[in-house]
Amino acid sequence: MDVVAKIFVALVALIHVYILVLEMFLWRTPRVRKAFGTTPEFAEETAVLAANQGLYNGFLAAGLVFGIVAGGAVGFPVTVFFLACVIIAGLYGAATANKRIIVVQALPAAVALVLTIVAH
Repeated sequence: MDVVAKIFVALVALIHVYILVLEMFLWRTPRVRKAFGTTPEFAEETAVLAANQGLYNGFLAAGLVFGIVAGGAVGFPVTVFFLACVIIAGLYGAATANKRIIVVQALPAAVALVLTIVAH
């Protein structure tokens, strides 16, 4: 993978690590409630669900990191698969929850995917 593509893939992985932290560990905090537009009651009631979502975001990050580290014939398809998963999740989130998700999640992954394919 080209260095620029790897940087973009790493950026997408970091975004998902950040989401993991927000959803698994900071879900009930005022800052995260404000970012997600939730009330203290809702945050309390949905903390387990948010943690589960956070864990899945961690798996996306882990897959992307694996793809970068493995590189070559193994890393390329893994990276493409996990970037496609991120794009689909971002599009679904934008359609069902918050339109911003398309910019925060799907767009960086789409750019990383194009760069990864071009670099291959």
